[in-house]
Amino acid sequence: MRVLIVESNPDLGRVWGRHLERQGADVRIARSEDAAIDKLNASAVDIIVLNLDLDSGGALAIAEYAEFRHPAAKIIFVTSSSFFADGSIFAHSANACACLPAQSAPEDLAALVEYHGRGAP
Repeated sequence: MRVLIVESNPDLGRVWGRHLERQGADVRIARSEDAAIDKLNASAVDIIVLNLDLDSGGALAIAEYAEFRHPAAKIIFVTSSSFFADGSIFAHSANACACLPAQSAPEDLAALVEYHGRGAP
């Protein structure tokens, strides 16, 4: 399973990445909108873990680009905001499959990635 983590905080991105790598995922990490778009252009992904609170902004633009470039890729959104707590993120992104609080345990995120990535190479 190929996973792209889009997270501004390098430490948090590494923690999430290590948990996913232990499950056998091929993990790439991007810290900004531009880096994420570059990685999406370079190779296909099955799951995107995307922090809606990116320092550089552009999380929804990344989701829209992923929908165009990799329509089968599923997106797990992460946020520290309560703005999308009502589930409205699913109306903004056709690829959305989950939305988690940023303070969720890495094990919980890894379990969601594994669940939604079933069947991916």
